[in-house]
Amino acid sequence: MHEGRYERYVLRFLFEARTSREKMWEKETYFVTLYDSETGRTGRGECALFRGLSADDRPDYTSLLEYYCAHPHEAPDCPYSSIRMGFETALRDLESTDGCLFPGAGPWVDGREGIVINGLVWMGDKATMLRRVREKIDAGFSVLKLKIGGINFEEECEILAAIRQEYAASDLTIRLDANGSFTPRNALQRLDRLSNFDIHSLEQPIAACQAEESARICRESPIAIALDEELIGCRTEAASAALLDAIKPQYIILKPTLCGGFAGADSWISEAEKRNIGWWATSALESNVGLNAIAQWVAAKRPTLPQGLGTGQLYANNTPTHMMLRGEKLYNDGLTSKD
Repeated sequence: MHEGRYERYVLRFLFEARTSREKMWEKETYFVTLYDSETGRTGRGECALFRGLSADDRPDYTSLLEYYCAHPHEAPDCPYSSIRMGFETALRDLESTDGCLFPGAGPWVDGREGIVINGLVWMGDKATMLRRVREKIDAGFSVLKLKIGGINFEEECEILAAIRQEYAASDLTIRLDANGSFTPRNALQRLDRLSNFDIHSLEQPIAACQAEESARICRESPIAIALDEELIGCRTEAASAALLDAIKPQYIILKPTLCGGFAGADSWISEAEKRNIGWWATSALESNVGLNAIAQWVAAKRPTLPQGLGTGQLYANNTPTHMMLRGEKLYNDGLTSKD
């Protein structure tokens, strides 16, 4: 018999985390722990509700957690992405004896292999962003992701020009994330400007739920477009397939917390691969509990593209972890949550 409880936890950023949508100093999350009364074993997961962005952001969220703690085996099939991911993780952890949550993740869990990730550069003024870029490059990253849309566009172009004066595209890959900050009217003009800087891809140029405009931008953009927020709220495989057919992006960005848990993200990958659409995964500001689960899920898939899992060092009060960065690779030190 499996029983569960949940705990609210507030993560505190080490700095002001800015996107084009908001400025954050804190991030709320929920941990769920399941107990097997017969064996005495426990399993832990994270329901990383993202207020203001997740389709799960609703006033009765804690009531939903109470229900699924009492009925944990229903949670992986529920319509709430963050709850699905948290309980998928906890149930797998409950059944695991060595901390390995996904078949095939063993080489990462035991420390033999690392996951190549991009260095994440948060928004700031020009001097701050350039300093952060140099710090990431000095740390060994060959792929950087810059969040844009929070300061003057001309200044952002100046930042990119300064980077390209020092680092050629053959030495440094640049990904951009606009977080929907462009408009349908200015998106292509801005993408044309940005293409001068040898950009690999740009995430979510305009706000979600504008499928016709997004399709036009994907069709005409000189830079490959990746969909991110657009995936939130698609609750069925048919809806996912219809969205990909309508917009035809070059890439999709998978956040299991926001796009259906791990099973939902698997479905997105299946539909994307049928259409020759590339993908990579990113964390959605989870604690190390959720990040570990996402890293294991990714490692089991043996991806070819750098992933977006560099959020483990954002918080002053993150949960304990065996994960560590060595250059541009995320490693586990070979110990597990069962140690």
